[in-house]
Amino acid sequence: MRPRLAIILAVAVSVAGLLGAPPPSGAQRGARLGQPAPEVTGGPWINSEPLSMERLRGRVVFVEFWTYG
Repeated sequence: MRPRLAIILAVAVSVAGLLGAPPPSGAQRGARLGQPAPEVTGGPWINSEPLSMERLRGRVVFVEFWTYG
C-alpha cells in the first residue's frame, strides 16, 4: 500500500507544479520534447552508483531536487 501512496503523491506534486509553473523562458526553452535528456551530473548518489542516461533508457525516472535552507 505504501508504494501506491508514494506514486499517487509524486504524480499529484508533479501536476501541481506544472499547473503553477510560469511559461519557460531563455535557457529553459533549450529542452524540447523528443530530444535526448542531458546527463545527470552532481551528487552524491545515495541509493546506487552513479547511473548514465544509457542505463536509464526505457525506464520511468523520478528525480527529486532539494536543498537545505
